[in-house]
Amino acid sequence: MTIARRHTAVPTAFRQGIAPLSLPSVKAAVLAHRPEIPMVCLRPALAAAEAARFVKTFPGHVLYAVKCNPDKAVLRALAAGGITHFDAASITEVRLVRRLFPEARIHFMHPVKARSAIREAYLEHGVRDFVLDSADELAKIMAETSGAKDLCLIVRLGLTKDKARLDLSGKFGAGAADAVRLLRCCAAQAGRLGLSFHVGSQCCDPSAWERALQQAGAVIEAAGIRLDVLDVGGGFPVTYPDMRPPPLDAFMAAIARGVARLALPEDCVLWCEPGRALVAACQSLVVQVQARRGDVLYINDGIYGTLSDAGALGFRYPCRLIKAAGFSTGRPSAFSFYGPTCDSMDRMHGPFLLPDDVAEGDWIELGQLGAYGTCLRTGFNGFEDVIRVEVEDAAMGRAALGRLSPRCKAA
Repeated sequence: MTIARRHTAVPTAFRQGIAPLSLPSVKAAVLAHRPEIPMVCLRPALAAAEAARFVKTFPGHVLYAVKCNPDKAVLRALAAGGITHFDAASITEVRLVRRLFPEARIHFMHPVKARSAIREAYLEHGVRDFVLDSADELAKIMAETSGAKDLCLIVRLGLTKDKARLDLSGKFGAGAADAVRLLRCCAAQAGRLGLSFHVGSQCCDPSAWERALQQAGAVIEAAGIRLDVLDVGGGFPVTYPDMRPPPLDAFMAAIARGVARLALPEDCVLWCEPGRALVAACQSLVVQVQARRGDVLYINDGIYGTLSDAGALGFRYPCRLIKAAGFSTGRPSAFSFYGPTCDSMDRMHGPFLLPDDVAEGDWIELGQLGAYGTCLRTGFNGFEDVIRVEVEDAAMGRAALGRLSPRCKAA
């Protein structure tokens, strides 16, 4: 059975735009609120620092994938860290970025767009960069921009399935032969020309980018065109309890090796589209234990809320127990979670390592939830409310990640 995610029910604090209260630590926030509903803890300084690190390391333009976390405070923190380019997948994201950052460069990176979205993005928001993976989409873009000559058209190349945790090879991307034809067609109509690909989300294997660049190089050579932009996509991984990827430098080195083998023009610009790598660590979630039955904990958030990826996708998160008197230091034991809804599918198997003295009324902080957490929340069963705070303490360190597996080659 497939779980349909509805995005219409936005948590109250987010819906009303309530300014977050800043507190020195998660513990202080728990003691101040003693929350019986989920509490999202944002660390803006960490988001800014991750953005600055990525911008400094990547030899080109860093496009933040807005879909990963569109919270305004997060976007502002990323901008403070040097992000000036944004990967938008909808006209709503285009509008959001343009309102916040009038001078930002917005790239419409969804390969299939509504005609009205193309038209508004071009005419009202100054968007000039559009991704496509079919002749039909090219025709739509040219029609809705009245044949504009100031476009940068980027062809999305489909890749064969590789080793990413979340494979993205099925839905979008033109095959090699079609990509060659599309590049030639775009070259005849666009002011600038690009090629993009995506190796998949949470890809722990740096060599995946080298293989993708090899495929891209063959397409560029066969097309016989001059490329202005080469977009190496996103998928850059972060650490979870069962996934410890190589350091960011290993991925940058792999990209550099792959690009060096291509005969690209000197002024060809590299793009990348990180999401998870920039924001995963900047938000954590505090849940309350409402019941304990052996090694199963019933908590007040779940797969229809902030913990969607912990359901069918089986993501594990670093966690720590918070009691009224502070953090617990009991012997670690493995637990699974049930969410608050009446649906028995609302289960997160984990295992999540927590002190064995966890009890009803305690709180659990779950880390690495800045990516695809709050933006996937629904209002199913009426569990839509959430408290939102900003905190100043550091994110959970290595110790809170539990027993790490060896560096992952793939998930």
